[in-house]
Amino acid sequence: MKWVTRERPKVDRVACPWLIVRFVDPEAEFLFVQKDRVMEVAAREGATPFDVPGVELGHHGEECSFDAVVRKYGLGKDPALARLARIVRGADTDMEDPPPESAGLEAIADGFRRIVLDDRELLRREFPVYDALYARCRAAVRGEE
Repeated sequence: MKWVTRERPKVDRVACPWLIVRFVDPEAEFLFVQKDRVMEVAAREGATPFDVPGVELGHHGEECSFDAVVRKYGLGKDPALARLARIVRGADTDMEDPPPESAGLEAIADGFRRIVLDDRELLRREFPVYDALYARCRAAVRGEE
């Protein structure tokens, strides 16, 4: 399946592809385009748009696109993903009292954007960060902190 969003991903636009590949669609193909072309490309390519205004898999209220993907694909029963969603939300929104990991995640995402210019390569390099953070969340949920 194809997915499309704005170019130059940062927190949510990396977290969502990680979530999609790990839990929804292991063969996902991601397209990164200019903001004003997302809907046009979605229609032409039959791709699912995410993290753009006005779409189902976008920001709604205080929640970010990661939350929307969790909800749409019924992933909310995983307490580690719920914990990770809170961290992503804290890094990607103006959440009041975000988890301490949120600031680190935002800094890491900013750093990767500065050293990796290709959006697909950026995903490849950052996915291990989310794998590690998810592993930490799973350990925390099991009381292994």
